[in-house]
Amino acid sequence: MNLGFIGLGAMGRPMALHLQAAGHTLHVWARNPASAADLPATVHATPTALGAACEVVFTMVTSSADVEEVALGAAGLMHGMAAGSLVVDCSTIAPAAARHIASRLGERGIDMLDAPVSGGPQGAAAATLAIMVGGTAAALARARPLLEKLGQRIVHVGPQGAGQVAKACNQIIMVAAIEAVAEALRLAGAAGVDVGKVWQALSGGAAASRVLEVMGRRMVEGDFAAGIEARLHHKDFGLALEAARQSGAPLLLAASVAQQLNALMALGLGKNDTAALLRVLETK
Repeated sequence: MNLGFIGLGAMGRPMALHLQAAGHTLHVWARNPASAADLPATVHATPTALGAACEVVFTMVTSSADVEEVALGAAGLMHGMAAGSLVVDCSTIAPAAARHIASRLGERGIDMLDAPVSGGPQGAAAATLAIMVGGTAAALARARPLLEKLGQRIVHVGPQGAGQVAKACNQIIMVAAIEAVAEALRLAGAAGVDVGKVWQALSGGAAASRVLEVMGRRMVEGDFAAGIEARLHHKDFGLALEAARQSGAPLLLAASVAQQLNALMALGLGKNDTAALLRVLETK
């Protein structure tokens, strides 16, 4: 197939390469042309031009506004893609934005799936992402063979926007767990106990988790180089809280964690890993 990919960052680039390695012809557009310079792909001048060349286009960009501009803007995909083609958005954006973009594309006969992913750059590189899909069953059936090149768990959550709701839920649980690990290790340090030994002990008990294993190790070692930049989790929590406001769901713990993420950003740590939530506690 002729496949398009927009968003060649830490996760998008390996995802695009997996699709190309599966035998598909890769087409790309990049806001920063240097990010596409050495890819085995045809580089297009605009999303419109890319869309005209492709049957399916994947997007993996930062914000709701970015997806809307790429899909619906003056040089957007909608002006080039044919009726019956498909957009698969793997970004993390607002559920309402996903529904709006899908509706506008649908007016042109273009299908859309909101298919946010979880697993970070490591999961993208290993093609082990968890993929949460919103959209029609028919669109997912078309996209599934492609998504299977990117991840190991693909769940059809519901109609358009449902994938983004699931991703918001994922972020709440994960980042709240990171905050819990930071608070536990801060308590250990403040009490004069060997933080590394506490982490080792917890890792063998009922508190054991992937978050404790990975983020706890980072905190113990003082390694805050970004796996996923904390600013992205800060953005995601804003989306989750807005979705909660719209639906009337009380998110008490998430609201508290959001304040810690606000503090992290105020300290200028947004480009650090989210494990830097420990550093926020150390400033108090």
